[in-house]
Amino acid sequence: MFITLIIIAVTAITSILALNNRALSDKLLFSPYMISNHRQGYRFLTHALVHGDWMHLLVNMFVLFSFGQAVEAYYSQLFMLKGAYFYTLLYVGGTALSSTPSFAKHKTDPYYRAVGASGAVSAVVFASILIEPLSPIRFAFFPVDIPAFIFGALYLAYSAYMARKGHDNIGHDAHFYGAVFGIVFTLILKPALFMGFINKIGIFLGA
Repeated sequence: MFITLIIIAVTAITSILALNNRALSDKLLFSPYMISNHRQGYRFLTHALVHGDWMHLLVNMFVLFSFGQAVEAYYSQLFMLKGAYFYTLLYVGGTALSSTPSFAKHKTDPYYRAVGASGAVSAVVFASILIEPLSPIRFAFFPVDIPAFIFGALYLAYSAYMARKGHDNIGHDAHFYGAVFGIVFTLILKPALFMGFINKIGIFLGA
């Protein structure tokens, strides 16, 4: 939980400063063109520290707080002192790799911009789903518990569809690839989770 709280604190402080300082926001946001033409590779990471508005920030940090604690605790239990290191890699890797497809797609577009920690948060959420696929997830507008693995499948399908459509200025491709990274990275660390995931779903479907 310690690392999750540090990430939330640093992100919140930086985002609040950037919301009131356009120059800072422009310096940190994700710009494939600036990365490609001005060697500003740091933007692969720093864009997760700034958000478009207060709601964008609050939603991302609330989701991270809700899922990050469980994933961080699991990593710490499984890997002991290395748990914090691997959990940090999960978040940082999700930040960078979720933006790679957008970089390839928009590196010649000087007007493309993106901000937010959504890719990294998706990595954490889907690591949680892999670990506990039957955990209940509930939405305020849909007051019925949904098993995490069903939510995950619907979310991936929706993100892939919207990424192809690409007309709402939301980084759906970052959501999708962040989620994929969270699953793959956690499986590399603990391959046995795959069979555990399958067995838990099998028990649920057979019940």
